[in-house]
Amino acid sequence: MEHSEEKKSEIEKVRDVLFNFAIDREDIKWLMERLPKEANIKRSTVEYELQILKIISVGWSISYYLENNPHKNALLELFWMEIYEFSQQLSTTTELMIGQDIDYFQILKERLDMYVNTMAQKPEAPEPSTVIGPEFARTCGNEDDISTFMTGSKMFLSITGQVKEYFETIKLR
Repeated sequence: MEHSEEKKSEIEKVRDVLFNFAIDREDIKWLMERLPKEANIKRSTVEYELQILKIISVGWSISYYLENNPHKNALLELFWMEIYEFSQQLSTTTELMIGQDIDYFQILKERLDMYVNTMAQKPEAPEPSTVIGPEFARTCGNEDDISTFMTGSKMFLSITGQVKEYFETIKLR
């Protein structure tokens, strides 16, 4: 029993690291600063969608990189439950500020489904990021803007790469 509790504690620590990484905004700010000033885009939409893409990229990475790991399902459940609680708080705060009910977790689920379906429709794509970038730009209303396309691709590549590196470092067994 003690060994089980030890592992659960390890999984919870991993969840905490991944959750905090998923909601951290520093890389979003960094990417936003590098968008061309002359780009004809809605910057607030791009920033909003980057946060969504970051969160779902972390969740996707857990499924992808821990595909055969016995702790995958437990970690996924803990991660998404934490994201759910965060989303509820964000939705409540937003409703108080603007007087409109927004279900942030539902938005996350819809975007995750959208990106996964888009990847499934293009199995010949050499990298998921080559599918994610254009879909991100389309979602932002900037499907013809290469900088938005590249920003989405960069976000996805960066996040999935960092999660993979983290998993390799901690050797979750």
